[in-house]
Amino acid sequence: MCNTKTVLSIIVARATNGTIGQGGKLPWHLPSDLARFKRITTGHPVVMGRATWESLPEAFQPLPERTNIVLTRQAGYQAEGAIVVPSFADACIAAMGTHGAEEVFIIGGGEIYREAMLLAQRIYLTLVHAQISGDTFFPTVPPESWAIRSIEPSKHWDPRDTHVTSFQMRERIMLP
Repeated sequence: MCNTKTVLSIIVARATNGTIGQGGKLPWHLPSDLARFKRITTGHPVVMGRATWESLPEAFQPLPERTNIVLTRQAGYQAEGAIVVPSFADACIAAMGTHGAEEVFIIGGGEIYREAMLLAQRIYLTLVHAQISGDTFFPTVPPESWAIRSIEPSKHWDPRDTHVTSFQMRERIMLP
């Protein structure tokens, strides 16, 4: 968690086999998931890795109505309209002074998700009900550590969706 007043959340779409990307792109077309992503993250800071930033269509760099924070080890990297930081800790610090910082969203990619899983309190998951080949994967979510707080059953939410999905919100189980 970035601080005690902030909820650190992960938002991700992943296939049943864990795939989240292929060749720097999403391996599906899910307008319903993109609409959900926009609805949930608008007004809050979003943290992403450099490759995720570069995968965004130019028209959506930066993602509108959100503070965009790009994490990269590449010295001197420029991301117009975004805050560029060298570490996850620096991303948390950058997010703290921004509008909507009561919830900070980690939006990818794989390496950033792995680091955030250690600290995140909430996961907004779009489960893509398909085995999809890819080169980027989401880490395993241990069921004993995460409680499903809401679920919207599997279906085609939008006729343009290429796969059936379900939406879940999970929260970390805090031990006494």
